[in-house]
Amino acid sequence: MAGIGFVILASLCWALDGPLRYPLLQSGVSASRIVFTEHLFLTLLFLPVFLNQKSHGMLKFKRLRPGEWASFLAVGAFGSALATLAFTRAFVYLNPTHVILLQKLQPVVAILLANWFLKERLDKHFAIWALVCLSGGLIIGHREIIQGVQELFHTGQVVSSLDAYKGIGLALVAVLGWGGATVFGKKLSAQGFSATEIMAGRYLSGLIVLLPLPLSGHMEMDARPEVWFKIFCLVLLSGLMGMFLYYQGLKRLSARLTSLTEMFFPFLAVVVNWILLGATLDLGQVFGAVVLLVGSMVIQKKHY
Repeated sequence: MAGIGFVILASLCWALDGPLRYPLLQSGVSASRIVFTEHLFLTLLFLPVFLNQKSHGMLKFKRLRPGEWASFLAVGAFGSALATLAFTRAFVYLNPTHVILLQKLQPVVAILLANWFLKERLDKHFAIWALVCLSGGLIIGHREIIQGVQELFHTGQVVSSLDAYKGIGLALVAVLGWGGATVFGKKLSAQGFSATEIMAGRYLSGLIVLLPLPLSGHMEMDARPEVWFKIFCLVLLSGLMGMFLYYQGLKRLSARLTSLTEMFFPFLAVVVNWILLGATLDLGQVFGAVVLLVGSMVIQKKHY
């Protein structure tokens, strides 16, 4: 069960990210500045991976085949950089409740992509327990679901404006990017790349895609020391520790089970907010987490 444990610990790191990231956004620091600076710091931290003579890191990356380049672009450029920006930007156009609900499609996307690119078989037993896991995830997010349904009945419209269409589109880009990053991260792991090598390639390709942001002159560079310090804390917590734990889990689990286990993130985010900010944690969310854990453990134990 170590694989599930690693992914849950990674989800805890991402949950602890929130109390740092959202105050930064609320203080006026743009999402593009945060995401770019994170990738810059992380690329510098992983520079030794490319320069390591013993592991022939630079030589290994120079000899990447086209399919491996495509996998790193899917994980880094699309999954790490563009998906994160799209998800953050979606909140500008769409009710946050709806953005979070759309994000729950991510395991479905990952399961379908894993079947297509990794040939992870979809059989009856897996489908049953995957539905158990998805049910647990939906129970964890029952408040958002109830709120979304109430708003739908109140307005009578699923989409009310062009801005809402933009928000839905951006949220779906994020879902596709993160689902794809799980699948292609698993593919790179199966091809013999270590967690540190995948992370190095992920952040470098993400940084390259994000370079036009500061070069365009449209991204402010807040020089306050506390801003740099908080972003560096995000780097250590979610970018370094969280992703390392995540890839340790992904190495041991199928891509589809990894994506299902990631649904612990919203529950752990609620727990963190409950402990640090006094937010409400109800029995329904705890029950949903138990259902999700049982479903994930059965899939891993039975190798479905």
